[in-house]
Amino acid sequence: MPALTKKPITKVSADLRLRVPANKVETAKEAIEHTLQLTGIEYSISEEKYISWQDAFPEYGPGDALKGARLMEGLTQAQLAEEIGIKPHHISEMEHNKRPIGKKIAKRLARLFHTGYKVFL
Repeated sequence: MPALTKKPITKVSADLRLRVPANKVETAKEAIEHTLQLTGIEYSISEEKYISWQDAFPEYGPGDALKGARLMEGLTQAQLAEEIGIKPHHISEMEHNKRPIGKKIAKRLARLFHTGYKVFL
């Protein structure tokens, strides 16, 4: 099986995303800015609003996430099935949203693909 690795977006910088209570945004922002100024790290703060992938792409489901993860890692359905211990035709059914991905399988997939299991539910 190919090595499962995540590639950095860039070698120069990285994006951080924080979730804080709405009434604490300014306090958190000030604390982070102060800390970064003390360390001398160059930074920029964006106040973009994000939406969930489900809201952005309502026509996609867990099967699409499964297929995307599988293809990104260069695995066939048979290879993936063998890795997580299920029958190959179950992978096909899950990818086509004809079979639900249960929590147990979602957790196996999450470990394999180094992601949260909820993306497959």
